[in-house]
Amino acid sequence: HGTAEKYAASIEKTGLKPGSRMYVHLSPDIETAVTVGKRHGRPIVYEVKSGQMHRDGFPFYRSVNGVWLTHNVPEVYLERMESSVFTRSITI
Repeated sequence: HGTAEKYAASIEKTGLKPGSRMYVHLSPDIETAVTVGKRHGRPIVYEVKSGQMHRDGFPFYRSVNGVWLTHNVPEVYLERMESSVFTRSITI
């Protein structure tokens, strides 16, 4: 999941919420997550433990444009990626 740095504290406290949308939108890859995060400032990327979420009963849906959707992502299923991991092959 890509977001801007200014949202990180809230996300790490309460997880990902859909806000004004019906679903939380999850990027299918790191490159897309970085692009999404850059829209509103310095990008932050979270790894979503989607496999564990699915095993724990959370539903996922895939939109026609390849974006993964879910109702919410509790903070326990998120891991903030170090920027060095996603900037090796991507220029910010």
